[in-house]
Amino acid sequence: MNAAVQNMVISLGAMQVARKIPFDDPIVLNYVRIGYVFSQLLALGTYFYLSRVIKQKNDKTVLRYAEPPSPLDGEKVVVTTIRDYDLAETKKLLRSVYMGVAMMGVMHIYFHFTQPLFIQGLMGLKNIYDAPLVSIHLLGKPAVDSLARPFKVASMLGGKRLSI
Repeated sequence: MNAAVQNMVISLGAMQVARKIPFDDPIVLNYVRIGYVFSQLLALGTYFYLSRVIKQKNDKTVLRYAEPPSPLDGEKVVVTTIRDYDLAETKKLLRSVYMGVAMMGVMHIYFHFTQPLFIQGLMGLKNIYDAPLVSIHLLGKPAVDSLARPFKVASMLGGKRLSI
C-alpha cells in the first residue's frame, strides 16, 4: 500500500479510537501527553543515533543523481557521497520532528486540541518504521529497490518522484 494512503488510513483509524478516549479526565490526558512526548523523544533519539551510525560507517561512495526539474531551472545533476546524502536525509527527518512538535505545541497549548496528541504519537512511531535510512542502517536491509538512493517519495496518486 502507498505510504501516503497508509498514513491517511492510520490517521482515520486513530481518530476513531481517539473519539472514545475521555480527554476530559486529567489523568488520561496526562497519559496521552506522556505517550506523545515519549514517541517524539524516541524519534529524535533514533534519528540522532542514526546520524552517528552514518558518520561511523563513513561511506565515501560517490552518488550521482538528477534532482527533479524546477519550473525556473532545468534538471540539475547532483554529485555527493552516500554519507553526505544520508546525513542530509537524516537532517530532513529531524527537521520534520521539530516542526511536528512545534505545531503540536501550538495546537495543544494555545488552541487546547487534545486528539492530535494521540494521533501524532502513533504517527511518530510509524514514521520511524517507514524511514528508509532506519531500514538500511539500523535494521540492516540492503539498499536496493525501494531503498536505493536517491530515495523515491511516493505521491498520493501512485506515481513516484525523487526526494529532494
